Amino acid sequence: MSSSDRQDIDRFLNTDGLERTREKEIGQHIGYRYDVNLLPDYARLTPFLRNYMELMGWDDLNWLEDVHMGYEEGRAAVFDRNLNGWITVPPNISLPDNQQDRDMLARELLIKFQMSKRNPLIALNSTHTKG
Repeated sequence: MSSSDRQDIDRFLNTDGLERTREKEIGQHIGYRYDVNLLPDYARLTPFLRNYMELMGWDDLNWLEDVHMGYEEGRAAVFDRNLNGWITVPPNISLPDNQQDRDMLARELLIKFQMSKRNPLIALNSTHTKG
């Protein structure tokens, strides 16, 4: 490998490190691109996610694999690509000690929010649906 092909190992310390267009749009790294340990550990599925996968007929988490627990303004949050915004975790929910369990919780919260009446897209649909 030539020296021009090597990446600076400190690039994430010296820059914002957001290389891909999608990372720049959401303002954070897409973690599993860099660390295979961020791939879901299916032994840590929540009961809700296990039932959801069974109901959907999925063998894996499909589109949920890149959903991770993040932080917005110092509060635990999950990024909803449909809204292009953060959904903060309610303060009464205690976060697990490890990242895999936090990510499973983030996936569960995202699905539940997307199906809830509090989701702005649900309200938008009911407002514009002809009935």
